[in-house]
Amino acid sequence: MRLLLDKEQEALRAAVRELLADHSDTRAAMDSPEGVDRALWTRLGRELDVLGLVVPEELGGAGAGHVERAVVAEELGRALTPSPFLASAVLATDVLLALGDTALLPRMVTGERIVAVAAAEPGSPWGPGGTTATETADGWTLEGRTTPVIAGDVADEFLVLATTPEGPAWFRTTEVTRSTLTTLDPTRRLAAITFTGAPAVRLAGDALAVRDRVADLAAVALAAEQLGGLRKVLETTTEYAKIRVQFGRAIGSYQAVKHGLADIHVDWEQALSAVRYAAWTADEAPDELPVAAALVATFVGPAYFRAAAAGVQFHGGIGYTWEHDAHLFYKRAKSTELLFGPPTRQRARLADALGIRRKDLA
Repeated sequence: MRLLLDKEQEALRAAVRELLADHSDTRAAMDSPEGVDRALWTRLGRELDVLGLVVPEELGGAGAGHVERAVVAEELGRALTPSPFLASAVLATDVLLALGDTALLPRMVTGERIVAVAAAEPGSPWGPGGTTATETADGWTLEGRTTPVIAGDVADEFLVLATTPEGPAWFRTTEVTRSTLTTLDPTRRLAAITFTGAPAVRLAGDALAVRDRVADLAAVALAAEQLGGLRKVLETTTEYAKIRVQFGRAIGSYQAVKHGLADIHVDWEQALSAVRYAAWTADEAPDELPVAAALVATFVGPAYFRAAAAGVQFHGGIGYTWEHDAHLFYKRAKSTELLFGPPTRQRARLADALGIRRKDLA
C-alpha cells in the first residue's frame, strides 16, 4: 500500500496546479451563463490529458489510475474550480467503463463531449426511482424526472439509471428537458432532468453492480476534491491568522485560534491518509474499495465543513463578505458533504460495509 505520491504523480499535481493558477477564475466561471469555463475544460482535456486518466490508452485516455485522478480532483477542489469533472470525468466515465460501452469515451477525454449521470431519486443519490423505461416497436423511451443531476444543465448526453419491467437498467439519451436548480453552492450547478418519451439506447450490463461500483469510485473522487478544499482553507486561514490583529496582537498568537488551526490540521492529516488509501484500493485492492469509500465519505466531508466554518469565523467580518472566498469554500464544503447523501447515510453505509448491525451502533 502506498500513501505517498511518486515523482510522476507529484509532477501531475504541479502541472494541474499551474494550469489552474493561470486559467481558473472561479467567480467568472460561476457567473457565466453555463457556470463553467469551457476553454479551461478543453485545456484540461487536450493539453494535460487529465479527463481520461482512468481510460485505457487505446480509447484515447492516459491509461493511469484512480490515484492520479484523485490528484486532479484534489487540485480542482483546492482551486474551487467550477467544472463538470465530477460528472463527466468521474461518474459518466466510470459507468461507461463498467458497462464496457466505450464509444463515447474518446470524445469525452478531450473535453469535446460532456456526459452526465442521471441516477438520483427522492431521498437517495443512487436510484433508480423517478425514471421508467418502456420498450416500443421503435426502441426504448424514457419517462420521468431525475434530480439533482450534476452538470445536467451543460451535459451533451446523459446516462440514465431507469426502471424497466425486468428491473433496473442503464440507458443513453440526449433528448431531455433540463432546468437549473437554485442551490447553496454557486460553484457547482445542479439540474433537474425531465424525460418525456425520450428515445434512448439500452446499455448491457448488471445495472445495480455497476451503480454500486460507480458510487464507491465517486465517493473517492469527491473526497479527494474535499481534501483539496480543506487544505486550501487551512493554508489561507493560517496565513490570515498571522496578519489579523486584535487587541494589539495577531490572532494567531491566541491559544483558542492555535487550537482551532491545529484541529483543522489534524483533520487534514487524517483525511489525506484516508483518501490516499481509498484511491490505492480502487487501483490495487478492489475488494477493499467498498469499506475505504464508505470511510472517506463518512469522515472527509464533515472534516471539510468544520474547517470551512472555522475559516469563516477566524477571518472575522471580512470572511462574511461576498468579496472574500471564505463563504465559497463554506458553501462548497456543505454541498459536497450532502451531495451523495448526509453523514448519517454514510455512517450506515460504512456499518454495512464492515458488517456491523445497525442496532449495534445505538
